[in-house]
Amino acid sequence: MITNSILLLCSYCIGSIPTGLLLAKAFGGVDIRTQGSGNIGATNVYRTLGRKIGILTLIGDCLKGLLPVVAVQALQLPVEWIALVGLAAFLGHVFPVFLRFKGGKGVATALGVFLATSPLAVLGALGVFIVVVMLWKYVSLASITAAAVMPLFTTLMYGTPTYVAMSVVISIIVILKHHENIRRLRNGTENKFKA
Repeated sequence: MITNSILLLCSYCIGSIPTGLLLAKAFGGVDIRTQGSGNIGATNVYRTLGRKIGILTLIGDCLKGLLPVVAVQALQLPVEWIALVGLAAFLGHVFPVFLRFKGGKGVATALGVFLATSPLAVLGALGVFIVVVMLWKYVSLASITAAAVMPLFTTLMYGTPTYVAMSVVISIIVILKHHENIRRLRNGTENKFKA
């Protein structure tokens, strides 16, 4: 039990690593929290510093969710602990101890968690994400929509109650973290995606 608790703490700390902030400082010499939307996630980094750094941020944030879960899967821990480790990594990104608990919206880190626990459901949600971006050009709307359907796809394709519960919790937090984007979408002031 103590060892498993340490795994949770380690997963949270890994999730707390501010990938976007570190990359923006290293390659752009800026504090990404003072640029654009002020978010440390891949979308803001992409808009501020370009495609290369944005993609690196996306990959880094995704790995923060993927690697801890893959590690505990390799240890063959019960599914409940796998879900808790994934949730810990996600919460680390959203509420990072290194940034006084002011983190990103968790989309990429959630993607990493789900790639490890329910990859087929990710394909379904990714399809929804792509369609929404293509039709309306809003990454935030696509992220919100993909988060909303992820529990449904997890239920339909896997049905594992623990993973379904985890996906519900993560999806709710992702949507809540987009509250400013939702307000801008309603006001017609949200930025559209430009490739």
